[in-house]
This record gives sequence, structure tokens and C-alpha cells, in this order.
Amino acid sequence: MAAPCPADKVNRQFRASHPNALWVSDFTCVATWQGFVFLAFVIDVFARRIVGWRVSRTAHADLVLDALEQARHDRRPLKGGLIHHSDRGSQ
Repeated sequence: MAAPCPADKVNRQFRASHPNALWVSDFTCVATWQGFVFLAFVIDVFARRIVGWRVSRTAHADLVLDALEQARHDRRPLKGGLIHHSDRGSQ
């Protein structure tokens, strides 16, 4: 049985009035000369830049969580002032 998903607070409106207000994240597979790697990244919507990322040869939950933790550690968003959105894909 799947866990319930949180409410979508963004409703496809990817705009932010200041840094660390809205982060979006994704997870993808990239082909390289040595084979496939998995990439997880977090983007600050206001700054339009990647604020956390991780790459691995295997797809695992810690890959995504580590990218989010890097962003949280580096950017230090105010408690309660950040929305983190992901597409809730199949991974």
C-alpha cells in the first residue's frame, strides 16, 4: 500500500518572491561513457540555480535525501518558510 502524498502547495505555479521560499527537486538517469549514473538535484526557484545535488551509480532513497540535506545545510532556510516540491514520480 502506498503512503499518502502531501498536498500540492505549488499547483504548477513555479514562482517565488525570495530565495529559499520554494525548492523543486527531481531525480533522473544520465548515460555516460562508463554507463548510467543517477542524479538527484534541488533547485531554488527564485535563484534558478541548483542548491543541492548528488550522483550515484545506483538509485537509492539516500541519494535524493542527501541532495536535499546538502541544500538545507548550505542554504539554511528559515524554519517554516520553505516549500519543497517534487513531482512524486515513479522512483
